[in-house]
Amino acid sequence: MSSVATQNSRVVSGMRPTGHLHLGHYHGVLRNWIELQHSYECFFFVADWHALTTHYENPGDIAGNSWDMVVDWLAAGVDPGSATLFVQSRVPEHAELHLLLSMITPLGWLERVPSYKDQQEKLREHDLATYGFLGYPLLQSADILIYRAGSVPVGEDQVAHVEITREVARRFNYFYGREPDFEANVERALRKMGRKNASLYRNLRRRYQEQGDEEALEVARALLESQQNISVGDRDRLFGYLEGSVKVILPEPQPLLTEAPKMPGLDGQKMSKSYNNTIALREEPDEVAKKIRTMPTDPARVRRKDPGDPEKCPVWPLHQVYSDEATRDWVVEGCTSAGIGCLECKQCVIEQVQEELAPMRERARDYTEDPAQVRTVLAEGTEAARDMARDTLDEVRRVMGLVQR
Repeated sequence: MSSVATQNSRVVSGMRPTGHLHLGHYHGVLRNWIELQHSYECFFFVADWHALTTHYENPGDIAGNSWDMVVDWLAAGVDPGSATLFVQSRVPEHAELHLLLSMITPLGWLERVPSYKDQQEKLREHDLATYGFLGYPLLQSADILIYRAGSVPVGEDQVAHVEITREVARRFNYFYGREPDFEANVERALRKMGRKNASLYRNLRRRYQEQGDEEALEVARALLESQQNISVGDRDRLFGYLEGSVKVILPEPQPLLTEAPKMPGLDGQKMSKSYNNTIALREEPDEVAKKIRTMPTDPARVRRKDPGDPEKCPVWPLHQVYSDEATRDWVVEGCTSAGIGCLECKQCVIEQVQEELAPMRERARDYTEDPAQVRTVLAEGTEAARDMARDTLDEVRRVMGLVQR
């Protein structure tokens, strides 16, 4: 069984399958994943069930979109040797944990999730008066809790989804972590640690509970992680005892705030398929150049000799992403004085985007020419994910009284 002691270094994140990814996905999500995979135990999954919560009546080719998206992950640099990649629907334990958590989750918790009414307003053309849409935050919670993750990489606008996961975990532990003779079992576990470590643990617990000393809590957790003489169950009890009087079965994850820069599209708005203003990660070089060359510019620059204002030009936000300070200074000077033309200005962006995409195209070609590699990555990732998910679900079933004696 997975121990709470390893949770702090585990990260879980998913992405709905939308087919081929674009530079907005890369700068907004994938670059963070690529960085995280070297510092954490990462589980990255295709959230194909989540695609049905808003587009159930016209799902399209979810399986095909999932495949294309995974190829783009790999092409962008997500490393299956450093992270576990899998498709959500291939790990049915997610669905069972979602069902079991739904038995204890108050309806009001789901109705107050900020995105619930926001999405209903934005997607008026869809009938979202369904249980699946109401319950999708709880499915997200199951996605996280099934791996007992310590952190979930999110932007500021998604913190509420992690908070409901924390509340669900806390409620679950309150109901099912109150085992008989809990404190007696804690004392037996402390004796196994030795007198010195047990005394240190008690002191750290007291500092946290009486003074709210967060540093003492972290030191106590590190102390438990280093113990070799206690069982997984004892370790989980001691983790729970730090903060209360229940055994931690489903740890509360923390939001891992990540930088999610707004990637500008070809029209100056946020890059999005719905705006038809994207550059795909596997876009052909000629098409990339054509798209950028034909971007609109400052309407004041009707002729080459007319001065312009970079702040009014959709190309300028791309310079802020791709160009160094010297190039940006050159653009400002050249545009405002009409010293450079718009095509000259765009050429710098074209070169930088081509340089970024070139290695992705090459890696993607390897996977598209040998799809067995992708199948192997997903098969191995699914097996690893299911092993961990089964361990969690076995414990959940047991404490909920579903295991036959």
